[in-house]
Amino acid sequence: MREALVAAAFQLFLERGYEQTTVDDIVALAGVGRRSFFRYFPSKEDVVFPDHERCLADMTAFLSAGEQDAEPVRRVCDAARLVLRMYAENPTFSVQRYRLTKQVPGLRAYELSVVWRYERALAEYLRARFAARRDGTLQADVIAAAVVAAHNNALRSWLRSDGRSDASATVDHALGYVQSAFGAAPAPRADEQPDDVVVVVSRRGAPLWRVVQEIETTLGRDSD
Repeated sequence: MREALVAAAFQLFLERGYEQTTVDDIVALAGVGRRSFFRYFPSKEDVVFPDHERCLADMTAFLSAGEQDAEPVRRVCDAARLVLRMYAENPTFSVQRYRLTKQVPGLRAYELSVVWRYERALAEYLRARFAARRDGTLQADVIAAAVVAAHNNALRSWLRSDGRSDASATVDHALGYVQSAFGAAPAPRADEQPDDVVVVVSRRGAPLWRVVQEIETTLGRDSD
């Protein structure tokens, strides 16, 4: 029933336009009564975004199920990928919704409210993880906003390609900026050797060639 109502609504939105389509039109095409419509969707706007409540619940559960020693920035980036996966499950529908939302100011405002709920879920998780940090709340809010901004940038790029580009690669690239800016560096593998650190003490005003020579001499001595 839910899928039938969504299909009927989008058929009419594409044929007549969003503003010209009423709930009565949708239920008539779907062959159900108004009561059935409102059992699934509180308003006409909600039928445009039928999957966000489920995705938000999945994201919240994903964050709650994380191990306490999980790197928090990586965890919220992985949570954002759940939203992309929802869009990528049905590219045709996602592209249609994107085009429709661009045309209807009321739907853009509704979408912004949905995005804010995702951002709030990420921020609440980070606030709990950063509770002992100085400026932990500030860090949590900034990182959550950055994750949402990076994800949405990648999502819009994918939608503008009509769902033809590689959605996962696009969002991984965008979220990589967030991870590199705010996340912890990955731990080195057991077979990796730590990088050498060389400290050279030189007189103030010493020529650059002398400093370079001292570094070369030190490195040469360490390799012997």
